[in-house]
Amino acid sequence: MLSGFASCPGLFYDTLAPDGILFRIRIPGGILDSKQCYAIADLAENYGGGYVDVTNRANLQIRELRSGINTSVLQDLQNVGIGSRNVAVDHIRNIMTSPTAGIDHQELIDTRPFVKQWDDYLATHPSLGKLSAKFSVGFDGGGQVSVCHQLNDIMLAAVVIDGEVYFRLYLSVGQAGKPPLDMAIILLPEQCLPVLAALAEVYRHYTELHTKPKLRLRELLNNLGCESYLKEVEKLLGFPLPPSPVCDTTNSLSPLGVKNTVSSQYHHIGIHPQGQQGLFYVGVVLPLGRLESKQMRGFADLASEFGTGTLRLTPWQNLLLTDIPQAALSNVKNEITALNLDFSRSNINSALVACSGNQGCAAAATDTKGDAVRLANDLPTNLNLNYPVHIHFSGCEKSCAHHGNSDITLLGVSGQSENATVGAYQIYVGAGESDHKFGRQLYEYVSVDELTVFLEQMLRVYKMQCRNSNESFGEFVNRYEISQLQSLFSPIR
Repeated sequence: MLSGFASCPGLFYDTLAPDGILFRIRIPGGILDSKQCYAIADLAENYGGGYVDVTNRANLQIRELRSGINTSVLQDLQNVGIGSRNVAVDHIRNIMTSPTAGIDHQELIDTRPFVKQWDDYLATHPSLGKLSAKFSVGFDGGGQVSVCHQLNDIMLAAVVIDGEVYFRLYLSVGQAGKPPLDMAIILLPEQCLPVLAALAEVYRHYTELHTKPKLRLRELLNNLGCESYLKEVEKLLGFPLPPSPVCDTTNSLSPLGVKNTVSSQYHHIGIHPQGQQGLFYVGVVLPLGRLESKQMRGFADLASEFGTGTLRLTPWQNLLLTDIPQAALSNVKNEITALNLDFSRSNINSALVACSGNQGCAAAATDTKGDAVRLANDLPTNLNLNYPVHIHFSGCEKSCAHHGNSDITLLGVSGQSENATVGAYQIYVGAGESDHKFGRQLYEYVSVDELTVFLEQMLRVYKMQCRNSNESFGEFVNRYEISQLQSLFSPIR
């Protein structure tokens, strides 16, 4: 374990939070085996709060640690493949790919080997630990469950051109929070690793020239320009980067043909056939991304008994059990219910996310986790929706729990009531272009006590007045002006 506290947590980089010490465990591609699950559950139970939180990069966080963890324990975790083999790069952001990589019957290519290659490269190049801890790489195989619109510094997304699979290169440039942009470059699968290595090396060179705080890749590209940056990459590679047949570099990931709707992000919830005949995966809802230690052990048991001993975490803070034979589905469903969890997209928790809030973060104005739990418990059980409605609780403007657009964003703000500081929320809706990154502001100040009334009214109006069962909440609200929505949604106060 490294001495002192770090601003970006890792397994070997402690971060001090209001609720104790915070550890973050990198899970490349979000894939865990049963042995790793048991070890993590033991760690959370023996040292932390008895639970783990899945993050929006398919990492795991262990919170409420009372003291640092013995070095021998951390080495034991490394021995079962938890955390990076190289401490120097353990704090670098997790490598992202679709949670259904290799089992998605619509995918163009299995991206799991690319995740492993890049993770191995990081582990054998400790100099990359000098990069910003927020340096992030993602791979998308072109399947139904896409991660194209997740925020990454570098995204390699599979496409088919003239019958052959390539990867298109996207880089994060411009305003913070925007999806990466198409560089009009296509790569053969075997070119991905050398190009990634060159992209990282040029970035590292400029990072070493830069004073603290560490330079983000987006900041480098904004200052240097993409063309100049890519020329230096080509010089290091010794060959030109192949241009794409489509040369429009102003477009974001939308040209890939992926429908970037909030509802499409939750297709993985429920029971789905895999690309392998006779096998299925089950997308399980984790309320607010939280998994108790006993539940984690339960899923490890299920994966070993009915599957191939692996489970997968998603960037939407849920979990997949994979490789389940059809004959075992009934038993698996019963066991999930026995763990007090379910796999229904109509469950309000399927698309409910929240940051750690003021119980775990000094920057948060509200108890987002507690308020989200209260909302989920208070909403009527008969409020069944056709599509998941993504509700995002954010304790401050940083939006740590969810970086993309949401159907409804509740932004925590502080207020005064009878000489006491109390929490409240600004409510934003829609996922279109807006002056505010959270969407269009619907209400300025809604107290915690009023949240359930407001949200229930909003969801009931959507359910009754949507055009058809295929219209998402985001599509519904974007048909109206804010004044019209305020009139439609306004509850009796």
